[in-house]
Amino acid sequence: MQQTKRLEEFKKSVTNKFNIYNSLFLSLPYKNVENVGILIPLLLDQCEKGLKAGKEPQEILEVFFSNFVDIQDERERLDFMFRIVQYVERQVVLYDSVEDSAFPKLQEYSSSLTIKDYFELVNRTKNWDKVSKKLSTFSARIVLTAHPTQFYTPAVLDIIAELRSLIDEDRIHDIDVTLQQLGLTSLINAKKPTPLDEAKNIIYILRNTYYDAVGELYQYVKSNIKDEKFENYNLMKLGFWPGGDRDGNPFVTADITKQVADELRLTLMKCYYNELKDLRKKLTFKGMQGHLNALSGKMYQAMFDPNAPISYEGIIEHLGAVREELIEHYHGLYLDELDQFIDKVHIFKTHFATLDIRQDHSKHKLVVETVLKKQGAIKESLDELKEKELVDLLLQGDYKLDPKDFDDDIVKDTILNIQNLKAIQDKNGEDGCNRYIISNSEDIFSVLFVFGLFRWCGWDEKEITFDIVPLFETMNGMDASEEVMQTLFDIPQYRQHLERRRDIHTIMLGFSDGTKDGGYLKANWSILKTKETLSKVCKKNGISAIFFDGRGGPPARGGGKTHRFYAAQTKDVANHEIQLTIQGQTITSTYGTKEQFIHNSEQLLTAGLSNNLFGKEHTISAAQRKLIEELSELSFTKYDALKQHDKFIPYLENRSTLKYYTKANIGSRPGKRGNKKQLTLSDLRAISFVGSWSQLKQNVPGYFGLGSAIMQLKEEGRLNEVKKLYKEVPFFKALMLNSMMSLAKTNFDLTSYMKDDPEFGDFWNILYDEFQLSKKMLLQISGLKILMEDEAVSRESVKIREKIVLPLLVIQQNALYHITQNSEYKELYEKIVTRSLYGNINASRNSA
Repeated sequence: MQQTKRLEEFKKSVTNKFNIYNSLFLSLPYKNVENVGILIPLLLDQCEKGLKAGKEPQEILEVFFSNFVDIQDERERLDFMFRIVQYVERQVVLYDSVEDSAFPKLQEYSSSLTIKDYFELVNRTKNWDKVSKKLSTFSARIVLTAHPTQFYTPAVLDIIAELRSLIDEDRIHDIDVTLQQLGLTSLINAKKPTPLDEAKNIIYILRNTYYDAVGELYQYVKSNIKDEKFENYNLMKLGFWPGGDRDGNPFVTADITKQVADELRLTLMKCYYNELKDLRKKLTFKGMQGHLNALSGKMYQAMFDPNAPISYEGIIEHLGAVREELIEHYHGLYLDELDQFIDKVHIFKTHFATLDIRQDHSKHKLVVETVLKKQGAIKESLDELKEKELVDLLLQGDYKLDPKDFDDDIVKDTILNIQNLKAIQDKNGEDGCNRYIISNSEDIFSVLFVFGLFRWCGWDEKEITFDIVPLFETMNGMDASEEVMQTLFDIPQYRQHLERRRDIHTIMLGFSDGTKDGGYLKANWSILKTKETLSKVCKKNGISAIFFDGRGGPPARGGGKTHRFYAAQTKDVANHEIQLTIQGQTITSTYGTKEQFIHNSEQLLTAGLSNNLFGKEHTISAAQRKLIEELSELSFTKYDALKQHDKFIPYLENRSTLKYYTKANIGSRPGKRGNKKQLTLSDLRAISFVGSWSQLKQNVPGYFGLGSAIMQLKEEGRLNEVKKLYKEVPFFKALMLNSMMSLAKTNFDLTSYMKDDPEFGDFWNILYDEFQLSKKMLLQISGLKILMEDEAVSRESVKIREKIVLPLLVIQQNALYHITQNSEYKELYEKIVTRSLYGNINASRNSA
């Protein structure tokens, strides 16, 4: 019943409104684009009919150009296609605005557990003491990353925000004017953004959305929980990767990291200053003007001058004095407003969001090797040392490093950056930057190299105010993780470091490279098992484990329904805090408005708390584990065979948009690690890997191997076992539902022309057969008739979005074909492929 009402509301507030505003948009009167908008529905109709009839994209477009617009000249056709792409991009922006505007109404019919529902549940169970205790220590951290699929400029984000509010009020004339503005505003960067540009784009969202949203969420919990002394300012924390994440990004330097840290602090001071200005209009009383004027003056300076920071303690001291004066002499008038501001200062302090540092393990190895060569400890390679000798040098070696003594840029920058981190903490506070994450961790040296480098770069061992976070992202890394962590805990010096870090260890597990490496089911199952194992080893050593999940946008990169994912964790996984990355278009699509941010943050909190306080704790029996293990190995065998296929990499290179990701001015980071000419899967970044499958509408990493695995058990007469597993194990069900989302966004009709391709036809057929089988098997084990049957609104949204971008995708496929034919306009066709990436990425909302 609830789902039916929600779908009705969706059709009224989203589908109908979009159709009305879209008709306005498609008839915009622009120079040189007469009738283009009006022809888009016609082109869509031709694309749908043509693909269904098995026609090739170039055939569909030939019919369209010959019969409907009468453009015969190839150059003119290309101009027309560029204009279609530009229109479709803006249609996506319009649809996003309509859907975001409808979000609060749709939530009225949601079955999701909000904080309010949660508190009502607690009222019924009279469990307040337990809840207060848990909420006073529980925490969720959302870490915003710089992955290159978030590319709307602040100008476009402003237009989207304006459209949302106008759509709320149905102001047709103003919507019309704003759509004209959108049509004339460039949606893409003229040149590749620098890491500082990326950081500023995301800081814009911090300032305009998250500053108020986090404050409101905190006030809601504080005012509803029956605990007058509630002061868990870490309830909802923000993390930040742009400017600190140098893994595979040579453009992130020590100087950039410093600039981004300053930008975060200066922007926060602007938020504080504006809020203080509003408060001063109310607190006009004589006795507190001294403190208010002094604080306002210091904040004004601090928001413009990076070298004039004001400390967190300094802000609180002034506000505390104002508060005392207000209570003592002015009847506590406006005390609530003042307290809300003080709470925000306690939450954000002087850092706004914690800037994480991330680098690949191989780079630290290079630095350590270079340093030890210079010190004469080795001649050429670390292999000359026994493990114990290397450990001793890292823990006992008394070196004083100066970046100027080295020639290699990576070596110089790594040393300089570690030395600079002290200055960042001095200005932004320890919370401003206190984590160093190591990608591709597979042994103890991933952590010890960083620990040793801190020592050698001038940090007193007893004052290393940094958590060193290994990121176990490959299958090998996850397999080795238990032994790595136990060995680290057995090292007295490292154990003492952990005591100084409150006996807490953050460990990151990588979905992206895990899925690329091991396939969908094996990667996700390995991550859960690794979490259970590491929870056990940490507990045994008196350490609280915190898991930081690298959750990308699509299910193939750990994305999908976040609440479902965390609510399905087993009781054997440490649950002190939820930490996850959000990235790309997920930043704006899932946490982009204040309402969305609060709702999805509540979902994180209720998922984490429900595991502890309500219902039965999730366990997976030995028999169920054996079955998941079996399915995981069968699906991996199928996926691994695909990876080993001699056409796997050539197909991606020559028939997908892979190489165009690096040509698009989306992000500052290269599309692959390293500079090898020959493309290898291990060097390929998961974003461009998964994103390329998404642009092809094949979404291979989100399901490949599942169909074959389930089919094998069916042939053995064991399908009921898998059905039972789906029904009884929330973790397995969550994975299968996420996979169905990947399948729902798949459209093999788009590339069916490849089935007879002399070079890639056989490979395409392998992909298509597994898609068909996976869809069939998942529907069988779930008992559903169609994909996403129980998620009617999401299904409807996917359908509309896929419809909007279909002409764009046909144009993209046509361009890819012409590139292989060495057309005289090859360069323009390549530009079309690159330009068409943007609209599809945004429409999919979780495609890369």
